[in-house]
Order: sequence, then C-alpha cells, then structure tokens
Amino acid sequence: MDPLSDLQPTAGRAGAVLLEVATALEGLSRDQQMQYTIDLHSLPMDDDERAWLRARLGSGEVRAALDVAGHSTVDETGFAGVWWVRHGDAEGRAGLEQIVVARVPALLLAHPDDVADAAGRLAAAVDEMVENLDG
Repeated sequence: MDPLSDLQPTAGRAGAVLLEVATALEGLSRDQQMQYTIDLHSLPMDDDERAWLRARLGSGEVRAALDVAGHSTVDETGFAGVWWVRHGDAEGRAGLEQIVVARVPALLLAHPDDVADAAGRLAAAVDEMVENLDG
C-alpha cells in the first residue's frame, strides 16, 4: 500500500489546482510581469487536500513576514515564482490563503507613495546629519 495514499486529493481538486499553478508558471516564464493568484479559501478543498498541495509544491529559500492589519507570511515554494501567501487577522486567525505566481508578489512591493515618503524622510535625516557635522 502506498504510504501517501491518505494524502490523495478527493475528486482531483488539489491536482487541478496544481495543474493551474503549472500553467500559470509557464505563463510567467514567458511574461515576467505577469501575476496570477489562486484564492484557496474560495475553493472547496479540505485540509488534507491543502496539505497534499503544499507537499507537492514544497518549500523554497525565501520567507517574508508582514505585520500590517494582522500577520501575513509569504513563503516561496520549491518552485521559483510560486508563493504560498497566508494573511491572518489581528487575532491571528487565518483570513486568506493564496498561491501567487509572480517573480515577487505585489504584497511585498513597496507602494510608490511610501517610497516617496521614505525618500523625503531619509533626505531630511541626511541633511540634519550634515548640518550637525558642519555646525
């Protein structure tokens, strides 16, 4: 008997998601700007199917954690360009779970307004440092 037989996806739902991920990753290999998201909570998958899918995708080298309106993690899978994203609410309950196919998930990209604000704050800090050195 196959030791993984208890992890086989019911009715192929997790297998269908894996095929969707493979198709999206092929698309990303042709269009590096592409981003494709699969909302796992919207799919009728149970915990065993989710575990089967997670095991097939494996773990990669990159992990990011964000604490904005709750705790979120972005984990690279064993396939570059495929990310497992989990968003939790302020109480730590899982609110959203996604597979994102992208070079970098948009969630991790700095917002242009935040970059502009940061540039202004850093320039002011450097100006103050220079003034203190001169004065």
